[in-house]
Amino acid sequence: MTDFDWSRFGPETQAVRAGQHRTAEQEHSDPIFATSSYVFGSAAEAAARFSGKTAGNIYSRFTNPTVRAFEERLAALEGGERCIAMASGMAAIAAVGFGLLKAGDHVVCSRGVFGNTVLLFQNYFGKFGVATDFVGLTDYAAWEAAIRPNTRFLFLETPSNPLTEIADIRRLADLAHGKGCLLVVDNCFCTPALQKPLALGADIVVHSATKYLDGQGRCVGGAVVGPKELLDKEIYPFLRTGGPSMSPFNAWVFLKGLETLGLRMRAHSENAAQLAQWLKEQGWVARVHYPGLPDHPQHHLTKTQQCGGGGIISFEVRGGQEAAWRLIDATRLISITANLGDTKTTITHPASTTHGRLSPEDRAAAGISDGLVRVAVGLESQQDLREDLARGLG
Repeated sequence: MTDFDWSRFGPETQAVRAGQHRTAEQEHSDPIFATSSYVFGSAAEAAARFSGKTAGNIYSRFTNPTVRAFEERLAALEGGERCIAMASGMAAIAAVGFGLLKAGDHVVCSRGVFGNTVLLFQNYFGKFGVATDFVGLTDYAAWEAAIRPNTRFLFLETPSNPLTEIADIRRLADLAHGKGCLLVVDNCFCTPALQKPLALGADIVVHSATKYLDGQGRCVGGAVVGPKELLDKEIYPFLRTGGPSMSPFNAWVFLKGLETLGLRMRAHSENAAQLAQWLKEQGWVARVHYPGLPDHPQHHLTKTQQCGGGGIISFEVRGGQEAAWRLIDATRLISITANLGDTKTTITHPASTTHGRLSPEDRAAAGISDGLVRVAVGLESQQDLREDLARGLG
């Protein structure tokens, strides 16, 4: 199926078919190439492969057919020219940084990102002479004011983690390009089933494939999607040299996950929207953060930029950490885990888990209170989820 221009097909077809290259065995399902190395027909062929004069497999740290199938499928879904698979979502963000940045460069990052992303920019890129300024996701004046002549890129998640704020991707892309910067968007919460940042002007999209791309909490992986020339020149050399590689087995699992991505994301969004409305009606809940609710500050933008509200809800419980922990501990069905994107609903307390390594000042600046609870809504019965949460709310 190598002659297809997958951009001509719908996302449902891309998710099932793109990236498959059948072998001489004519298998219908995607195979797993469980091999570390490849055999060359001659010493000259090996030399040509290693030098880049001819294309082909060299070593599974950076060339593997199963991984390549996942890369091609995700690139088709995102509308990107190239995808590079990584060992994890954090490895994908690290690869963007190590590939694009050098000592003396500067980054502007949203405060509303995963806690480890903040630490990566502050503690590790900072160690090598890269400065990072953090701004409010929707404070566009702050974004513009923070950009310096040496700013290399702007980085954000939208929706944000865990408050589900929505950034205007096109507006930030125009701002970045007007200042000679790139825009990098973490599309983990929406996936290309609900949002396509590249079509809105972003230059690079990163993913934690661990989340919704897998969809069942089975494997860890990540990906970078963007223009072929940029990724081949700046990101791929880091993968080849640094080795944050995705395993063939994990790539195969993600390929299977992508086949049902659109169906699952619509179901997650519908389930989350109903649960968010129910939570608004509970007296112990002070505030609900969900982009699909009409009173969400960026609800109108959600309707124009996304194809659904997504599966993540966060809400403020009256009574601070004690009440939040009591609610979490009272659940019997919902899984207490910081992972998300699973068919099983999960619940966590961001201030003491995903963002627990941040300073209290940084958490406060990001709007993460001690009473905040995050729920990644799965595919269970709506009534069962309500009854489970009601144990701790009542």
